[in-house]
Amino acid sequence: MTYSEPVGITAFGCGRDEAARFRELAPRFGVTLTITESAVSEETAHLASGNRCISVGHKTRITPATLRALSRVGVSYISTRSIGYDHIDVDYAGRIDISVGNVCYSPDSVADYTVMMLLMAVRHAKSTVRRADVHDYRLHDVRGKELRDLTVGVVGTGRIGTAVMERLRAFGCRILAYGNRAGESGDPGDEVSLDELLRSSDVVTLHAPLNAETHHLLDRERIQRMKPGAFVVNTGRGALIDTTALVAALEDGRLGGVALDVVEGEEGVFYTDRRNAPIDSKPLLRLQEMPNAFISPHTAYYTDRALSDTVENSITNCLEFESRNQHA
Repeated sequence: MTYSEPVGITAFGCGRDEAARFRELAPRFGVTLTITESAVSEETAHLASGNRCISVGHKTRITPATLRALSRVGVSYISTRSIGYDHIDVDYAGRIDISVGNVCYSPDSVADYTVMMLLMAVRHAKSTVRRADVHDYRLHDVRGKELRDLTVGVVGTGRIGTAVMERLRAFGCRILAYGNRAGESGDPGDEVSLDELLRSSDVVTLHAPLNAETHHLLDRERIQRMKPGAFVVNTGRGALIDTTALVAALEDGRLGGVALDVVEGEEGVFYTDRRNAPIDSKPLLRLQEMPNAFISPHTAYYTDRALSDTVENSITNCLEFESRNQHA
């Protein structure tokens, strides 16, 4: 790609490692960078002045007010360093002529983490580790399960869901798949309806994007259709599950356990130190009390390989946007 003038990009919400990777890649792509640790907001939008393209993280919600502030300083394109962009009001952005793009990164980071969480759930790892931490080395009251004896239902068969199925195949379990891409690219799962998947699966793992159709995909009614004692794993988006219904199903023994890397209402809690600060989310607090609910703070993507992919693809997105506009 060649340009009549250098392409400028403002990268918001950059941690130290992200900033270092941006600086490392900038000379290769011939871009000029403004890098800030500050999240994008109405107050920080001025940092994008002079740059039509910005790169943002997924940790901060980008509201219409923020989008208007960005538009006023000349921003025309937002590249989010994430696969999902439910933290951005994409429809409103389009109405004020700001385009939004996401990135692709290796699905292996989330797929590896998903399988780890799945194994921890069916082997009661949370209770075992908690007991060992206080020098209680008794075995769990209930024996764990082996994956070869289980049916695992994968909801969402894009790149990450497919990578999860590829890993699960090595364990010898039966795999069911539900999603828009089920059956493509040699997916190793049997394609079924969502209802059949919920009725037949010992473990359900969620990898669908979050949108109006998938919000509360697992609601109270669908959770009641699941096999008694089944497990739920979610490394997608928290709002794929009705958390109140999930807590109720764990409390009454309907579900055997959950492993959640994302939780509905995590915004403002995950990625912060709340040891000495109150947490308003009662469902999250209740889940963390439960011995059969393993929670981690939206960290499945957090690998060095994924970092390199997201930063490079975010820069590439901006360059492709500028190229399209130069040739329009």
